[in-house]
Amino acid sequence: MSRTQANRPSGVEAGSGPDAVLRALADPQRRRMLQLVRSHELAAGQIATHFDITQQAVSQHLRLLQRAGLLSERREGARRLYSLRPESLEPVRTVLAELWPDALMRLKHVVEQGKRQKQEERMTR
Repeated sequence: MSRTQANRPSGVEAGSGPDAVLRALADPQRRRMLQLVRSHELAAGQIATHFDITQQAVSQHLRLLQRAGLLSERREGARRLYSLRPESLEPVRTVLAELWPDALMRLKHVVEQGKRQKQEERMTR
């Protein structure tokens, strides 16, 4: 194992391709961290208060999410503020769309049909 591989957190390759993103999303704690920072940035300590794991474990998860391209980090003095990079999910969307085009089209059709029905109901009232 190379020195670079030995220093890398287990479970996610360096880089931000769909494989790294999917591996990062596989952990429920990391998904919860992303939910916490999806609409506004939070400091690592604020994120840690939502979990029953050590600060070190939270930091390790945050580094892994950042390495996968899912988080951006901004320093403010000694604090590190994290926020979701929604564009990093695009490669995963592309992969899923390639694997599941018919299901996505059916879902789109159902949603559009539901919108039409609600509009018709409003018009008949």
